[in-house]
Amino acid sequence: MNEPVFLKPVFKQMIWGGNRMRNEYGYDIPGDDTGECWAISAHPNGDCVVDGGEFDGMHLSELYKTHPELFGDNKERFPLLVKIIDAKADLSIQVHPDDKYAFEHENGSYGKTECWYILDCDKDAEIIIGHNAKTKEELADMINNGRWDDLITPRPIKKGDFFQIEPGTVHAIKKGTLILETQQSSDVTYRLYDYGRLQNGKPRELHLKQSIDVITCPHVDRGTEHEVLIEVEDSKVEELVDCKFYKVYKCDCFGTLTFTDSTNYRLFSVIEGQGNLSVTGSEKKYELKKGMHFIIPKTCTDFVLSGEMSLIMSESKAS
Repeated sequence: MNEPVFLKPVFKQMIWGGNRMRNEYGYDIPGDDTGECWAISAHPNGDCVVDGGEFDGMHLSELYKTHPELFGDNKERFPLLVKIIDAKADLSIQVHPDDKYAFEHENGSYGKTECWYILDCDKDAEIIIGHNAKTKEELADMINNGRWDDLITPRPIKKGDFFQIEPGTVHAIKKGTLILETQQSSDVTYRLYDYGRLQNGKPRELHLKQSIDVITCPHVDRGTEHEVLIEVEDSKVEELVDCKFYKVYKCDCFGTLTFTDSTNYRLFSVIEGQGNLSVTGSEKKYELKKGMHFIIPKTCTDFVLSGEMSLIMSESKAS
């Protein structure tokens, strides 16, 4: 198998979603409340289908199970999930559990470690990461008494910012923000506060006990690396984060970027521009453009990106 695996996204309509994915990427979205594009996913709540090539029409979960030679990490389930999130309105303030808590309380699910690359945002956009409580007791008091202004302090963001969100971190994406998220393949979210919004005439469910159980006190920001690994003329590969579950990179290709002796499969999302992909041993050249998502299997050890484009690349870690 000497070819990339392109995938068809799965779209999710959300109370806070918008239509920027149609305008930015030309996606055929289901409505003007489309909040999430599950771009590379084998999760049962959004299992992407292979688009073209030898495995055309196969779900990614099936491909991962029946062709382990393409991946080589021998995990029970495909471990990562890549999303684009369009926040037309504020998302709820929330927190995710770690693997241990999720396995015990969420039917054996993975926990949810994630990271955000800010694709675009309004001039005055903000996000929430962290909280101001010093102890669990203070945290519970602030939550149970609705002291949200004391608990939460938003922070400004700009296009190109990057954040690692560890389990136990209070966080929220706020309005006017377009994000590429790389995460563990999990759909477990504990909702702490939802601004009193109604959906179908009823408030959305909150998960206060679970949130208090898993929130880390006091909050500590997780730094990111931003280490340049490859730099050739105007092209470079920059490592954004290296955590227990994944590595994430920003690839800026203005000319060519050559990858050799790859020992892992890699996930790619084209976030700007256009170009081409060539795999050593194949005469075929694959056209790439903004909004495309694909996997380079482990069997493609050498490949070249060319053109003028930016991509987010990630790889699973053997943990």
